[in-house]
Amino acid sequence: MLRIALCDDEAKARDVLHIELEKILIEGTEEIVYEFSSGTLAVSWIKKHPGEVDLLFLDVEMDGLSGMETAARIRQSDSQIMIVFVTGYTDYVFDGYQVGALDYILKPVSSQKLRELLARVRTKLEKEKSQTFLLKNINGTWRFRLCDILYFYSDRRQVILVAGHGEYPFYAKLDEVEAQLAPRFIRIHQRYLINPAQVDYIGSETLTLGGAQLPCSRKYRESAMGRIARFMMGGGFE
Repeated sequence: MLRIALCDDEAKARDVLHIELEKILIEGTEEIVYEFSSGTLAVSWIKKHPGEVDLLFLDVEMDGLSGMETAARIRQSDSQIMIVFVTGYTDYVFDGYQVGALDYILKPVSSQKLRELLARVRTKLEKEKSQTFLLKNINGTWRFRLCDILYFYSDRRQVILVAGHGEYPFYAKLDEVEAQLAPRFIRIHQRYLINPAQVDYIGSETLTLGGAQLPCSRKYRESAMGRIARFMMGGGFE
């Protein structure tokens, strides 16, 4: 799944890029999900929805916040989103490295350049697949780095992913999530699956991570506590 957003203060420029992208996107797995008419709107939305967009095409020469200013502010809340600058000038190329831009494309947009760019993006996402967790719910599709996830907990028919910036519910069974993420995540309770890298403190019957104190049930205690302690002492995963 590749989710793309466009940001340009000129509707015609967004339309041109949208049309060119639609020609080469893989139907069913890649889509343009959002369009922004200003840097301010893009910054505000992405701050509230980190992880919901993978790739942002960002115009450099915009009224209000410029593309560079927009990218710098986006990086404050989302370090993983891939940013590609769209510009009519080559003068800004080296500035893009300051905000971790993936690349830049020149106007008028070249179909060949877009094809080459998307090939790189697909390769990058495939390499990172084992280090991320993809979540779908009624609000959209989210991609989380495993290292950013605190824990999962079950609530009736749903599982809730807990990260530093919020909680994200989705329909699943905790057993399924555990099977998918083992051994990177450890079961400590019928309702809790935790990231050992996020554990701050191990108590006799509880664990503390991300400011939350979670119970460790008798069923899982001996195995879980030993694995977590080894991890915290640098032993890594079995």
